[in-house]
Amino acid sequence: MADKKSKKKNPAAHQAARPAALPPSPFVIENVRPAVDGGRYPVKREAGETLAVTATVFKEGHDAVVVLLKYREKYGDKTWRETEMTCVNPGLDVWQGKFLLEKNTRYEYTVEAYTDFYRSWLKDTLKKFDAGQDVASELLEGRHFLETEQKRLPKSDYLERVLAGLKSARNQGDQLKIFSEDRLLEFTKTCSERTDASVLEPPLEVIADRVQARFAAWYEMFPRSQGKTAGKSGTFKDAEARLKDIQAMGFDVLYLPPIHPIGVSHRKGPNNSLKAGPDDPGSPWAIGNAHGGHFAVEPGLGTLADFEKFEKACRAHGIEIALDFAINCSPDHPYVKEHEEWFFKRPDGSIKYAENPPKKYEDIYPLNFYAADGHWRPLWEEMKKILDFWIGKGVRIFRVDNPHTKPVFFWKWLIEDIQREHPDVLFLAEAFTRPPMMKMLAKAGFSQSYTYFTWRQFKQELTDYHTELTQSEMKDYFRGNLFANTPDILPLILQEGGRPAFKSRFVLAATLSSVYGIYSGFELCENKALPGKEEYADSEKYEFKARDWDKPGNIKDLIAKVNRIRRENPALQHYKNLRFYRTDNDNVLFYGKATDDKKNVVLVAVNLDPYRAQETTLHIPIAEFGIKPDETYQLQNLLAGDRLLCKGDKIIVRLDPKDEPAHIYQLNRWMKREQDFDYFGM
Repeated sequence: MADKKSKKKNPAAHQAARPAALPPSPFVIENVRPAVDGGRYPVKREAGETLAVTATVFKEGHDAVVVLLKYREKYGDKTWRETEMTCVNPGLDVWQGKFLLEKNTRYEYTVEAYTDFYRSWLKDTLKKFDAGQDVASELLEGRHFLETEQKRLPKSDYLERVLAGLKSARNQGDQLKIFSEDRLLEFTKTCSERTDASVLEPPLEVIADRVQARFAAWYEMFPRSQGKTAGKSGTFKDAEARLKDIQAMGFDVLYLPPIHPIGVSHRKGPNNSLKAGPDDPGSPWAIGNAHGGHFAVEPGLGTLADFEKFEKACRAHGIEIALDFAINCSPDHPYVKEHEEWFFKRPDGSIKYAENPPKKYEDIYPLNFYAADGHWRPLWEEMKKILDFWIGKGVRIFRVDNPHTKPVFFWKWLIEDIQREHPDVLFLAEAFTRPPMMKMLAKAGFSQSYTYFTWRQFKQELTDYHTELTQSEMKDYFRGNLFANTPDILPLILQEGGRPAFKSRFVLAATLSSVYGIYSGFELCENKALPGKEEYADSEKYEFKARDWDKPGNIKDLIAKVNRIRRENPALQHYKNLRFYRTDNDNVLFYGKATDDKKNVVLVAVNLDPYRAQETTLHIPIAEFGIKPDETYQLQNLLAGDRLLCKGDKIIVRLDPKDEPAHIYQLNRWMKREQDFDYFGM
């Protein structure tokens, strides 16, 4: 009686309990890797790379199964391409497949599984036959299966020949030989109806960026400080004159702070003072005045045509421009009059300026990305128009200022929308903020991210942090761009350690990551700071600079040499191959990178103490590189040029910060030619 009442009260539940017309797929597909947050966000790789995918796939029983890795270009490619996965761990049902990321675009990928009914039948039948059992009934089943396929599929001469051969076979053994032909097994598998197929939904996604997302050397400079006259703005023409020097140091990305007209109202003076003199240029991040906003160029630098000429000159030198995308407006920005609804208001109706308490930015109005009454929509679209405009001027890299102060969903929308049309555009997130937000911005689509490297100085913290960046799940979505300094950050180690610290920190930045950067003045070892702060004194954020770029004591030769070493050694051009090795001195960091085939191996030892020479034993991981304990090998110091013959896994080194704070070794195996001429090579 209770059952009848419950059915009347809940007929929907009773209806749902009835079996469907077809049973659900028997397959379980789980633990698909790589995947970021279970597939909520795209994985990052580079075009030309092969994406290896693993998955746990199984069903009940012992049937033969087929597992496929399916992939397609996300935009415009409607047909899935397939490659069969291999079971690499039968005990744990782990399958692996891979596909080539041929283009700089976004791909979707998923996993499909279905039962290979023919192979399952054949496997069981062979077991019975091998055990001496009569399999006449089973052979009839096999023929019936093929005859059914013959009716279902388009005419196949091959299948007709197989069936004819089965009819003329003399015995069960001969029939089984025909049933077991490799070609027939492949034919039945590929032509399967896949009646019980299961597909992982929704598909996962991978962004195949161009290689420059992973391997690049950034140089940051203010164009207005490239002139030769103190107190006077440099121009794009002056900046063009410096390209030869920047190219000679080995940089291939030139990052420019905002080049737009600078606001006059509440303009900041030297050292961020609240009052500016009539000749003070103000901060480039306070964007907008009577000459325009984000679509215009600061007149002191030149014209838009001058910028376009400069961009072409950069490319002629093998250098790309990275333009600062700072979503800031001075009180004089055209948006303030044209779109007052895009800004934050006080109760009295005045517009709020930017603050990061206790810091105040009276010269900047932040935009409200949640503007009421739907005003946020045209604001978001306007931001995209800005990027589209500069993309049209040849810019393909944007360094985004303070992205952590804007909605993550805005960045996810903006970056994907831009890259749908321009997949070669790269975005660097300048966000020195809490780790979860830094990670989330990378997941949302940023191609590269600033890191905490600037503040990591000691052996254990350097090891732990860079192991997390390159070996944890972060490696699938977060590319750390190691900036040794920025206009906002003059680390204490550089202030106190002087020239030796600049040298060691440069080697660390350039070899720990495949993508790194420095802010101009680093090569001159500039380290004058405001008292008690990690900020430059007399910062060019607020005034014009005129420098002697060949000033005695510069480290330009070291920079050029290290960048050349990076270009000549493929191991240093990869990000996720960083490994740390043992030393017997906590002041010496020892690590290395190798290509997958171990044909190029680079080992780096750096003295972290800028004040004293340090001596230590380096423990060379020879087994990792296929070198036997009694085998001779060579370590070539690529910085000093000397070569060392070694046997065993230990060498003793001395690193003097005043002379050689670091050694960069290329490891080569010792080989012998037929002519009895000894040489080295991997």
